[in-house]
Amino acid sequence: MACIRREIVVGARPEEVWDALRDWGALHERLVRGFAADTRLDGEDRIVTFANGTVVREILVDRDDAARRLAWSVVDGPYTHHNASAQVLDEGDGTSRFVWIADLLPDAAAPRTGDLMTEGVAAVKRTLEAARAGA
Repeated sequence: MACIRREIVVGARPEEVWDALRDWGALHERLVRGFAADTRLDGEDRIVTFANGTVVREILVDRDDAARRLAWSVVDGPYTHHNASAQVLDEGDGTSRFVWIADLLPDAAAPRTGDLMTEGVAAVKRTLEAARAGA
């Protein structure tokens, strides 16, 4: 099973980053503008359309406000298994570390998924820093 980890420091307070991450239905508006094109809720599931046209159904596994951690699973899409989490850590200087980890099968999907996750964390940084700047 492939395990992919991406981290990025975001110039925004942990509370601001967590508020955007925990907003399950607003992924494309508040967290990763330009990376996700649309998010729609279907009950508690999230249907995400990415900028590249890929559409996946994600189920929320856990939202932990104390740990600032969100976990989800892609249940239909290009994987036979997918579980991911994102967590916001306090860097202690008014910035945050955004950590995204995904475990997935098949292993052959890892290179492409890793590239997408690199794009995704860059979108997190751009979106949240622009929001903080009032853009």
